[in-house]
Amino acid sequence: MANLQNRIISVDIFRGLTIVLMILVNTPGTWSAVYAPFLHAEWHGYTPTDLVFPFFLFIVGTSIVFAYKNKRPANAATYKKITIRSLKLIGLGLFLGAFTISFPFIKEFSEIRFPGVLQRIGVVFFFAAVLFLNFNWKTLLGICISILIGYWLLMAFVPVEGIPSTFDRAPNNLANYLDVQVFGSHNYRPDYDPEGLLSTLPAICSSLLGIFTGLILTSKQAEKVKILFGLGGSMLIIGHLWDFIFPINKALWTSSFVLVTAGWANIFLALIYYLTDVKGLRFGSIFRYAGANAIVVYFMSSFVTKLFYSIKVNEDTSLHGWLFDTLYAHEFMSMQLSSLLYGLTIAAFYCLLAYVMYKKGIFIKV
Repeated sequence: MANLQNRIISVDIFRGLTIVLMILVNTPGTWSAVYAPFLHAEWHGYTPTDLVFPFFLFIVGTSIVFAYKNKRPANAATYKKITIRSLKLIGLGLFLGAFTISFPFIKEFSEIRFPGVLQRIGVVFFFAAVLFLNFNWKTLLGICISILIGYWLLMAFVPVEGIPSTFDRAPNNLANYLDVQVFGSHNYRPDYDPEGLLSTLPAICSSLLGIFTGLILTSKQAEKVKILFGLGGSMLIIGHLWDFIFPINKALWTSSFVLVTAGWANIFLALIYYLTDVKGLRFGSIFRYAGANAIVVYFMSSFVTKLFYSIKVNEDTSLHGWLFDTLYAHEFMSMQLSSLLYGLTIAAFYCLLAYVMYKKGIFIKV
């Protein structure tokens, strides 16, 4: 039987792989030439890239089990740590949205995006951790089901200013409408935000489903791999069936999207667990290193990428564009391949950075 340490290694590998993929899909050489699997779906549906962020929220939930299973019932100090960590994540996200390279290094207030990836991670972590500390798995399952069904009912049947709601990208889409009303100009796009207000509710379920997986991994169940594969397959089936009436959509974080992405997460994590814990294979250490400092590596990659786009080599070319055009864009390669090689280089650099930090014992907890 696998010990707890190996199980944590499996989770670290999955977390690190997710972070590396997040960096890869966020830093192509040029957005005008990207292979289709490395792009988000335009609206409904999903691509491999659309799996990455929900995978991270899922593994946040799994990690909550390892971190807080022995802290129940929680005391004030535990809630304080959870709150501080959540606020740090939200603060880092707001900083990324507000930073600009020109003095005074902060955008005009009207241009600052309020929602964001790190903000959503902070909010989801807070609620998932608090719920885990206070309820057993049966109650958590009831909460999760209630949120997913409730979100579908809200999106499908609550009219917007007297007009029937839609799942399309339109003013009478309830989630989009609320984002515009609440955040105004502070959204990712004028008409919606993929990390918006209402869609954060089902995003919490992505972590709750990860919590269930964490409970399975830390249990005395003898057939963990079969259970996770079965759970993942069941979620995929239910999610794809739900897609017929509530389309799979990352921007809206629909309930079908939650189930499908959690299904794939269970399947991939089960595979890693089987190879490392059951078969005793040792692989993916570089992802384990990235997983050990996941948030720091992601934040640094996002911040440096923003700098590279902001620093001008000349009037028309950013440092990012100059590096890509000079080192990667060649006539003997397609632009898509050049763009991918640039992204792979960036991802490899942060893997190396994570390796150095790990070997030097540098673990920055956010």
